[in-house]
Amino acid sequence: MPKELVKIENLTKDYGRIVAVKNISLDFNEGEIVALLGPNGAGKSTLMNMIAGYLSPSNGEIFVCGKSIKSDPLWGKEHIGFLPEGAPLYADLTVKQFLNYMAELRGVSRDKVNQAIKLANIEEVLDQKVETLSKGYQRRVGFAQSVLDDLPILMLDEPTDGLDPNQKKHMRSLIAKMGKKKVIIISTHLLEEAEEVCNRIVLMKQGEVVADGTLKKILSKYKGKTLEEVFFKLAGDKGE
Repeated sequence: MPKELVKIENLTKDYGRIVAVKNISLDFNEGEIVALLGPNGAGKSTLMNMIAGYLSPSNGEIFVCGKSIKSDPLWGKEHIGFLPEGAPLYADLTVKQFLNYMAELRGVSRDKVNQAIKLANIEEVLDQKVETLSKGYQRRVGFAQSVLDDLPILMLDEPTDGLDPNQKKHMRSLIAKMGKKKVIIISTHLLEEAEEVCNRIVLMKQGEVVADGTLKKILSKYKGKTLEEVFFKLAGDKGE
């Protein structure tokens, strides 16, 4: 039986009149690469930020590796690697200085730093200041910091944003390989990313889950439809 690594029960996040996430319950297990798929404003990033402990839920519970992060918020952070959208980086440090600093904060060995550098394929920019890097390279540096600890849960918010086609291919191949030993949760609005990389799709709209399962299972309910057609039927509002 795959190990349950994240459990979400009746999770809600509201900002007064605006409800970003509405009463969601989900389980994520070891070996799953899950696409949180949906249009802008679907609640994907809000859900990820609550799991990571950066946002407090209005209602509901989140369990990480069997323990509630409400009662022990540090526990979740110790088990989750996270690449948020627009991940903050220290612009005036070189890539090497930034990763060594993050490793020192977390008690990560130099060998693991070198491994993360190799995984992210950023050897050639190690001595450049972060502020001089292209958007794609900055994204890869952010990815490197998210995998420094090699934790059982990895969350990636729009991981291929800003990458060129070759970089996207490398990133997607890497995620597929890493996903065999952990749970990887990817927030994306790219249908091809969900199809190519993920073995489970959670389709969201306006803070709610409107479909959940393998691509085959979701498409079986809509005979002859493509994921794009199902996406726009279930989650694609006009104008989004």
